[in-house]
Amino acid sequence: MSETIDGPDRRPRCRWCGAAPEFFDYHDREWGFPVGEDRRLFEKLCLESFQSGLSWRTILAKREHFRRAFAHFDFHAVARFGEADVARLLQDAGIVRHRGKIEAVINNAARAVELVAAEGSLAAYVWRFEPKPGDLAAPQSVSTSAASVALSKDLKKRGWKFVGPTTVYAFMQAMGLVNDHVAGCVSRAEVEAARAAFRRPG
Repeated sequence: MSETIDGPDRRPRCRWCGAAPEFFDYHDREWGFPVGEDRRLFEKLCLESFQSGLSWRTILAKREHFRRAFAHFDFHAVARFGEADVARLLQDAGIVRHRGKIEAVINNAARAVELVAAEGSLAAYVWRFEPKPGDLAAPQSVSTSAASVALSKDLKKRGWKFVGPTTVYAFMQAMGLVNDHVAGCVSRAEVEAARAAFRRPG
């Protein structure tokens, strides 16, 4: 089976785009392009934790609802959420109403505030775990990596929740810490160029 599928413009994309029409835009505009903004990094970690056991299509369809429900993932604001906010979120049909995951986002927001105070920024911290080229597996051939295991372990040590190695690897794929577009995908070269031009935070 080919690793690619033609998009609406007949150019090849990673095969997973074929699972839903809305994946093409997400794939072309977001997935794999490097991100250095703390709020976006925090949002993606949260959404990946919500995805655990579900499909990305479900989460992507609800993403705007998640943003409204969680103060657009301003972790300073989310860290101040209390029991009334948990109760509100459990009644919000626009998101995934899972108490453990909701409470994990609030917990992780507080941990993010601590991490920024200690490390300067979430971006500077996360990008220290970018794998070296020689440590990369073939695109889309693994669901974890040594780098995702290391980042997951360190986050857990700092008190983060729902950040297992598989969740963290999906985060690293999406946020551009690895270029996991397959060789024949039209976006692979675009992402590689964006990664080359990206100024690593530190």
